[in-house]
Amino acid sequence: MFSAFSARGRGAARTVAAALVSGLFAAGSIAAAVPAVADEAPQHTGGASATLDGLTTFDRAVLHDDGLEHELPAGLFEMTVDGGGKLKTYCIDIHNPTQEQAKYLETPWDQTSLGANKNAGKIRWILQHSYPQVDDLMGLADKADTGPLTERTAAAGTQVAIWRYSDGAEVEALDPAAEKLADWLEKEARNVEEPRASLSLEPNAVSGKAGGRLGPVTVRTDADRVTVTPPADAAASGIQVTGKDGKPATSAVDGSELYFDIPSGTADGSASLTVQATTSVPVGRAFAGVTKSQTQILAGSSQSTVSATATATWAKTGPIPALSAEKNCAAGGIDVTATNKGDEAFTFELMGFKHSIAAGESRTVTVPVPEDQAYDFTITGPGGFSKNFKGVLDCKTTGSAGSSPDQPSSQPSPASAGGTSGGDENLAATGASNATPVIAGIAIALVVIGGAAVLLVRKKKTAAPEAPSSPESPSPQD
Repeated sequence: MFSAFSARGRGAARTVAAALVSGLFAAGSIAAAVPAVADEAPQHTGGASATLDGLTTFDRAVLHDDGLEHELPAGLFEMTVDGGGKLKTYCIDIHNPTQEQAKYLETPWDQTSLGANKNAGKIRWILQHSYPQVDDLMGLADKADTGPLTERTAAAGTQVAIWRYSDGAEVEALDPAAEKLADWLEKEARNVEEPRASLSLEPNAVSGKAGGRLGPVTVRTDADRVTVTPPADAAASGIQVTGKDGKPATSAVDGSELYFDIPSGTADGSASLTVQATTSVPVGRAFAGVTKSQTQILAGSSQSTVSATATATWAKTGPIPALSAEKNCAAGGIDVTATNKGDEAFTFELMGFKHSIAAGESRTVTVPVPEDQAYDFTITGPGGFSKNFKGVLDCKTTGSAGSSPDQPSSQPSPASAGGTSGGDENLAATGASNATPVIAGIAIALVVIGGAAVLLVRKKKTAAPEAPSSPESPSPQD
């Protein structure tokens, strides 16, 4: 229920924007006790953001890996949603531990390991047909012919079945009933489509000249209604968020088109709007860590706070850029899209390559990022224009556990988070490990790596900012 504008002057610069990029890939390790949180919010396509509380409902399983056996807990995690709500999730990367109090964002499948997994839809089927979505454990046991199930064994059996499809793992539950449930779920699973985001805005960045409406920004949501609230100084500045009809918008529904209405004479600047709702996040949505932490998939949601943000940039003349970014797992990098609604070219350097976006054009540059590596880079432009993109590229399952330590760690082990070495069951909910590699430490400049990199570039014409709005498009179906 919050929407904020933040205007900042851009001066009267009319020359071509010479934007620079500074960036770091982080690698190495830090002490496991350090919470896995980002200094600044990374780009987010919208939906729920949450903090991992730990593994809460679980039993034991055995992973057979490279001739070795690893006993590990298997079951449900719990997360606390920013703004209110609780999520229950299962792991979809068995060899990769979680980090204590890791921050997670609702994420499309194609920006995780699920994007390249032909069995991703079967994982969603399992979630829909087992615990906790099916909380009648007697009925579930009868249908699967398992014998008596408890919450712990039902969670373990469900997690084991998911691992067989998410990681191709040779894993079995120790409890006989849990193992029978895993076998039944694996056998019965059918491919089901990915659920759409709980809330998103398309696109999440627009630009244009002052004296008109910038947009449209289309709302996509499963919620009945979302709120759009302008800031306290909106009346003083004259900037409004409107609907397709040009009237101020304080709420919206799926398919609604929103616009930034910038009065003539408004100083060059930028603003952002945020839409928010309380809804149940669809089962099967992926949750990726802001820092390196085991990817999760949603098994259940309370009524939770979800949000999405879009930004607008405007000027009287010159280049007027709009920048957005998202992970491109298929290409192994980050897609940075620059759109120029100005009347002069927008020119910037990215990883040693110079790019010029003509007026009315859009171009996407794919920045190569190594798997499991953090990225952090900023594109700057005239009049204080600046856009930062950061996160971790985590597009693949880790692969193999390797050999187990001879002695259990004194700290919670990778197994406590769905990883693969022996650990104390009582520590399972903490989800940290002193043997866990995490992202931090040594930094390598992007320009050093980028000198030898090949950037994938796509270019398309975009409509002029004054073009009439398009009709509302139908929302995708689950």
